[in-house]
Amino acid sequence: MINRRTFTQMATATLTVATLGLAAPAAAQGKGELVYMTPGLDLAFWRYVSEGVKSVAEENGYGFSALDSTNDPQTQLQNAQDAIARGVAGIVLSPTDSSTAPAVLTLAQNAGIPVVIADIGTDSGEFVSVIGSNNYEGANGVGAALAAAMQEEGKADGTIGIVGISQARLNGQARTKGFKDAVNEAGITGEAGLQQMQAYTADETFKFTQDMITANPGMTGMFVQTDGPTLGALRAIKAARMDGDILVGAFDGIPEFVPLLQSGELVVSGMQQPYLMGVRSAEAMVEHLSGGTPEKEITVPILIVTKDNIEEMLPTIKETVFANEME
Repeated sequence: MINRRTFTQMATATLTVATLGLAAPAAAQGKGELVYMTPGLDLAFWRYVSEGVKSVAEENGYGFSALDSTNDPQTQLQNAQDAIARGVAGIVLSPTDSSTAPAVLTLAQNAGIPVVIADIGTDSGEFVSVIGSNNYEGANGVGAALAAAMQEEGKADGTIGIVGISQARLNGQARTKGFKDAVNEAGITGEAGLQQMQAYTADETFKFTQDMITANPGMTGMFVQTDGPTLGALRAIKAARMDGDILVGAFDGIPEFVPLLQSGELVVSGMQQPYLMGVRSAEAMVEHLSGGTPEKEITVPILIVTKDNIEEMLPTIKETVFANEME
């Protein structure tokens, strides 16, 4: 277990390493360095994955550093080249999207450095193991819960807007399909369009939501496919004085979601367990480096969290979703 103060210190150290492009003192650890390459540490989800990787790396005598790709494929490629030049023991990769992962995998394979993929997935390439969630199933659960709430409140005749993560990512495609299948099965077929995130910020989704509300006055539901941007959608709905008129479902989780779910302002969130995902990713890498053969695909369950079950799930959520950032 990690207390809030320790987590904050670790997160700050990770951000410093990523920002300055410096490596943790791997030589002092004796076994070499494990690097976590992430799309962007400004998103809580990736910070929690990073903490999971770090915890296992350090427990097993490896140095650790996190390299932030700032959601840019070129930066990701440069980070891979830098890690390879340092002769790291292994790379845990969360790619900027599935189509950019093969370039990193090819570089690492040519250098003889093993790679474990943490979430998002890859279109092709060689890797030790891929650790992820069943994004289709998780989004399907979100869609079912949101559809039930819309039906209960007499909003099933309205349309639903989606603010999605990149649909070039395999997990983005799965979230969209899983959600749509669930709401369509419930008889809700009206669509208010899909906007794809580029900056992955609350402000970006605030603007997307404003545009959707303007273009679709009959919109009664929204699905936002990741955590922080959901706050932008809720803010836009409030600014339009449509609280309660548009019901919102989300994906992933941040501590700010807890009171929103408890109050019902947020109907449901399909929470991946990013800290646990980071732990499983690093465990697979350590097993490989120790001569073992980890499973090629490892699935971490998604928690479907609503007002009705959040109190029961909160102890698990605090650890495996929020990396004990929330007391």
